[in-house]
Amino acid sequence: MSGTPTVAAALRAARAAGIERLDARLLLAFALERTPSWLMAHDDAPLGPAAQARYDGLLRRRADGEPLAYLVGHKEFHGLELTVTPDVLVPRPDTETLVDWALECLDDTAPARVLDLGTGSGAIALALAHRRPWARVTAVDASAQALAVAAGNGERLGLGVEWLEGDWFAPLGGRRFELICANPPYVADGDPHLAALGHEPRSALVSGPEGLDALRRIVLAAPAHLEAGGWLLLEHGHEQAPAVARLLSEAGFGAVTTRRDLGGQPRCTGAAWSG
Repeated sequence: MSGTPTVAAALRAARAAGIERLDARLLLAFALERTPSWLMAHDDAPLGPAAQARYDGLLRRRADGEPLAYLVGHKEFHGLELTVTPDVLVPRPDTETLVDWALECLDDTAPARVLDLGTGSGAIALALAHRRPWARVTAVDASAQALAVAAGNGERLGLGVEWLEGDWFAPLGGRRFELICANPPYVADGDPHLAALGHEPRSALVSGPEGLDALRRIVLAAPAHLEAGGWLLLEHGHEQAPAVARLLSEAGFGAVTTRRDLGGQPRCTGAAWSG
């Protein structure tokens, strides 16, 4: 990439090096401290040596598989711009399926207590607090570093969420909720897809030989924290829907249902607790 004189030339060289067009444009805008729309109107603008060096470094990291969100430090999720660091998973569009379902479960007028387990960047909790401001949202994560990212997002967005550090339900005592959501680790040990996820925190990805350990723990413990008629909504791998539905049924949940993600894959399974 050395000697690239203009915005247009820099983008062509990035594409020739195998970087996707959108990634190349976003990284160049970040390196130049400009917007992507500015690049479109200034494709003949020259790159100074410092900007060129920043861009080259970003391209090398992206080519090594580092997520774009880590490189630019943010990710859009359900209409919110979230700060993202390597301490948290990058929020995925498919997780918006879980948020949309949760929004349907929340009554439009009555206050509701909502719990987000394994909150990471705070994506789910903050999306729910944003769209249902009357809900009292609590979010839990075992990682102090992740909670710091989530709390920072909440403060910057002006959204009131209670952040608690601990292992799943541990910091909650006997508290109960009308809705519990979780996007827990659900990748199996040894899954070949892990090779492409090496930059993200493994503890937020992997959960036992079948990827079901965290899901099983949540399902078994959830009844003690749900009000009668409350819902438990879980994100999972696209091949895990039957297993998660079975866990819910065996634990005494009713109205077990699975929702599909943007790509049509079974991505979330939820159920109601009769009490």
